[in-house]
Amino acid sequence: MTGEQRRSWLKEHLKGTTPIAGHELAALLKVSRQVIVQDIALLRAEGLPIIATPRGYLFWEKPTGSIRTVVAVKHPSDPPVVRDELTTMVKSGVSVINVIVAHPLYGELVGNLNLNSEDDVDRFLQNMLALEASLLSELTDGVHLHTIEGIPDTIDRAKLSLAQKGFLLQAT
Repeated sequence: MTGEQRRSWLKEHLKGTTPIAGHELAALLKVSRQVIVQDIALLRAEGLPIIATPRGYLFWEKPTGSIRTVVAVKHPSDPPVVRDELTTMVKSGVSVINVIVAHPLYGELVGNLNLNSEDDVDRFLQNMLALEASLLSELTDGVHLHTIEGIPDTIDRAKLSLAQKGFLLQAT
């Protein structure tokens, strides 16, 4: 299979609703994961809306009527607290697109999350624990931003719920 054929195949197979991991794509196409990473980069350079989620790659198409906004939050990095914060948002009906921290040396650091359900949150936390990975918010004493997406009502509901639980960082 040529590179062009492979990228054409990827365009078709990433349009589903379930992300596909890079190693799975590599096995299906009988190439290395690095070849998949390069193909995805080339497709993105063409302007295709391919995103990388913790579970794999997929096409991202913005739902009709949805908007994005950023919320500032602060909390300890304990897994149960992180789970409560993230599930509070997804239960409100929003997608948690990413996490952002302001690093003193590198500036803004962004981690893609793309969490839409409690199952997504649980998988994220299981991966974090299995990999013994640190959260970006540990770099900033728990202060971080999340880009969230939803319709205006769900965004308002998420902000209210975060505020009620003491997660939302508010001006004093």
